[in-house]
Amino acid sequence: MAAVYVSNLVINTGTTFEQTFTLEDSESATLLDLTGYSVKSTIRKHPDSSAKTDFTASIPNPTTGVIKVGLTSTASADLKGGRYMYDIIVIDGANTVTRVVEGSVMVRAGVTTHG
Repeated sequence: MAAVYVSNLVINTGTTFEQTFTLEDSESATLLDLTGYSVKSTIRKHPDSSAKTDFTASIPNPTTGVIKVGLTSTASADLKGGRYMYDIIVIDGANTVTRVVEGSVMVRAGVTTHG
């Protein structure tokens, strides 16, 4: 798991957002077995920013290496338009933390609201 995958995202405020990532072992090119792992992901304006938004992050099927992150429409509505950064970390059973995905997030403000 040495390589960190870079993927840039676009989130429209006030909408439901979901993105999946499939992780592979960088040495063997096989799907990464995430059995026993947990996952966390956060959006911030910059690394030292105290303000943050946490993605809802899950590992729907650990043996397929799939990680899913998302925001509800309410959570995305709380974001201001602009450029952010995010990353995704996985934590194994021994509490070893590994960053597996990172990138920028372009948040695009909308004008129509739901409800």
